[in-house]
Amino acid sequence: MSWFIFAVVTILGWGFADLFYKKSSENSDRYSHLKISVWVGIVMMATSAVLLLFSKNSYSPDKWLVNLLKYSPASLGYIASMIIGYAGLRYLEVSIISPVQNASGAFSAIAIIVYFIIIGKSGEILNEISVLDIFGTVIIVLGVVLLAVAENKETAKELLSDGKKSRMGALALIFPLLYCLFDTLGTAADGIILDENSGIGLSEIEVLILYGFTFFAAGVVSYIVLAFKERKFYNPFSPAEIKTKGAAALCEEFGQVFYVYAMAKNPVLAAPMIASYCIVSVILSKIILKEKLTPIKNKCICLVILGIVFLGISEGLSAR
Repeated sequence: MSWFIFAVVTILGWGFADLFYKKSSENSDRYSHLKISVWVGIVMMATSAVLLLFSKNSYSPDKWLVNLLKYSPASLGYIASMIIGYAGLRYLEVSIISPVQNASGAFSAIAIIVYFIIIGKSGEILNEISVLDIFGTVIIVLGVVLLAVAENKETAKELLSDGKKSRMGALALIFPLLYCLFDTLGTAADGIILDENSGIGLSEIEVLILYGFTFFAAGVVSYIVLAFKERKFYNPFSPAEIKTKGAAALCEEFGQVFYVYAMAKNPVLAAPMIASYCIVSVILSKIILKEKLTPIKNKCICLVILGIVFLGISEGLSAR
């Protein structure tokens, strides 16, 4: 299966995850981001355990420690970005936070290219990219960035005029901006680690297992912090929590599996394309959460879809 199909499935998985994250984030619940982290840690740990059981490779403690050190830049970047993103959803609409966050796709693609230029292996990865790939990627990045800019201009006025949405006002934009920073670091690190030209040598299965274990550790820390803050033990398995936070975690991990394989096959093109999952988030927020979709957002969505079509055509031609 091609990187393009993996990327499309990731877009759908993470788009639905954003929807459930928002439904899980009550403005009145100061610790909703920690509760979401607990659930994501549970689902990722379960996936890692299954992958470990069915893996044909044997793992010694020494190898695990070495691999964990190799993958720590990516995992720490992701964990930080995701928890920051969960916190931001208490104050911002999905249609606002998702486009701003996912400008990271463009930055991470640039970071990956720069890395391979520095180590002298840019030829191997750039030879796989066609003119149509470049054109489609530029259109996707342009659409996502324009959507983020449009949201930035509208957000301050909307948030300050509605105290129920945010007690922080326009300062709430710090959440998606910080997410963008950490996600750029995590995605770039993933692209470098998973690409066969980097020489780091971690497989897709190893990355999924390592990320699952590290996020489970973050979930455990979140659970402990919750117990101290709320002076009671959080029950993640209540029906209400399963319907929202459990569903969000499942969609997140579903997308994560396909994301890893997309990045392993073509990190430079996959990163900005996957970042366009914010388009799915924006559309779902309009349909289900009844958030506003302005004319400029519609144009940006069409632009991103057009870029994805170009990448799909290019992938189809290269497969002949």
